[in-house]
Amino acid sequence: MKKLALLMTVVALVISTPIIKAQTIVGSAHDFSTQTWNTSGEICKVCHTPHNGSMLPEAPLWNHQLTTATFSLYTSSTMNAVVGQPDGNSKLCLSCHDGTVALENFGGVTNGTNKMLPGDLGYIGTDLSNDHPVSFTYNTALATTDGQLFDPSVHLSGITPSGTIATDMLFAGKVQCASCHDVHNSVAGTASLLLKSNAASALCLTCHDK
Repeated sequence: MKKLALLMTVVALVISTPIIKAQTIVGSAHDFSTQTWNTSGEICKVCHTPHNGSMLPEAPLWNHQLTTATFSLYTSSTMNAVVGQPDGNSKLCLSCHDGTVALENFGGVTNGTNKMLPGDLGYIGTDLSNDHPVSFTYNTALATTDGQLFDPSVHLSGITPSGTIATDMLFAGKVQCASCHDVHNSVAGTASLLLKSNAASALCLTCHDK
């Protein structure tokens, strides 16, 4: 009887536990294996390489040329954060999305011609003045001063069962592109590579207390 009761308990837990579907970069917006400019036909190699990559703290074995652009930054009279030039993983993202570096400039190539252009899906350019700010410190002090942000050290992210904004979404305490976007499409599998669905502004309301 004890074994039967234990088995029934396990079955009940399995049935009641949400099934999380594994996602993958294959077939996502970051699957470049079929692009004509990617002569290697590999997915990962555009950004990473198993040998002789750059040892960046933001990404292992980085393989893509980095942007050197100077960006126009977001400003607002109501913003309390101090925003600087993109750094961390935001700079890695912009090394394709700003349109100044060719997509095929990886593996030592620096003379590529296939750059993202205005009108292309994912093109951001160097004018970030109308985009959500990145590369700024988001901490308890900022949340307190702002008054309309959740404390990232205690407020849950909704991405992992018990993880906070700070542990699940910030990088060295900063908001970066990857705070909202999952470049490997491994979590939510959304069309815009978001960390979670933004239905009813759910992603926005993770941090913003409105």
